[in-house]
Amino acid sequence: MDTRFLETFIIVAECGSIAEAARRLNVTPAALAQRLRVLEDDLGHALVERAGRTVQPTEEGRAILDSARALVQNARDLRAIASRGVPAGQLRLGATATAMTGILPGAIAELSTQHPQIEYHVRPGSSIDLYHALVEGELDAALLVGPKFALPKMLTWRTIRDEPLVLLASEGVDTTSLPRLFAEQRFIRYDRNQWGGQIVDTYLRENGFQVREWLELDALDAIAAMVDRGLGISVVPDWGPPWPETLRLRKHLLANGKSRQTGVLWRRSGARLPAVRAFVDACMKGRGA
Repeated sequence: MDTRFLETFIIVAECGSIAEAARRLNVTPAALAQRLRVLEDDLGHALVERAGRTVQPTEEGRAILDSARALVQNARDLRAIASRGVPAGQLRLGATATAMTGILPGAIAELSTQHPQIEYHVRPGSSIDLYHALVEGELDAALLVGPKFALPKMLTWRTIRDEPLVLLASEGVDTTSLPRLFAEQRFIRYDRNQWGGQIVDTYLRENGFQVREWLELDALDAIAAMVDRGLGISVVPDWGPPWPETLRLRKHLLANGKSRQTGVLWRRSGARLPAVRAFVDACMKGRGA
């Protein structure tokens, strides 16, 4: 049985969509449907069925789903185990939006040169979601915002960037008086559901600043673009490059503000630990870039 076909079934079950599963696997929907048919013929049962606009596992599909996940995972581990300590096999990574563009490309470029036997599966997401994926064993390592609570013993943290809070304003805006600025300008808030957004919220409350709430976004590059167009001001972590091009912004470092720490969090055990350690080393090597 081809484990790629089992992985296809698993991703369809997770996505609830043939089209989305095909996009994630980088195949056409027709090719994906053919894989499912071959797997169903091999097992002698239909594994998925349509439910309105979505696709869901049949009763037989649900019965094998956990076993299929375990089988696929064990197959992925074989290459890492056979390498006898040499970084190899599939590395399951997660990254936030800013880490996806600012840290991850350099780390993978470094690894691809030093350890070409490593394969990559990258999952974008918020820091909160990626943290839970690590705890559940769905990821090996993730680039995210450092949590403010004690970590379980299964995980290890390394800080890559310390990102102080900055005030963003468009060119020509006077930033000498923060209370006046917050009272006069519309405020574009970094989403409080994000760990970085919670740091911003704590800063505003601890310093007694009242803001003119206007918009709340979870995308830092979108916030920067809004400020650039004169739509308001914002307080954000001074995240690493690249920033959106052609921005004409004023960045004012805020005193008394706590920093956002961006780094790598990883599972400290498992068959892919040599590859994980190589990834962590590559991230640390490139942090000054």
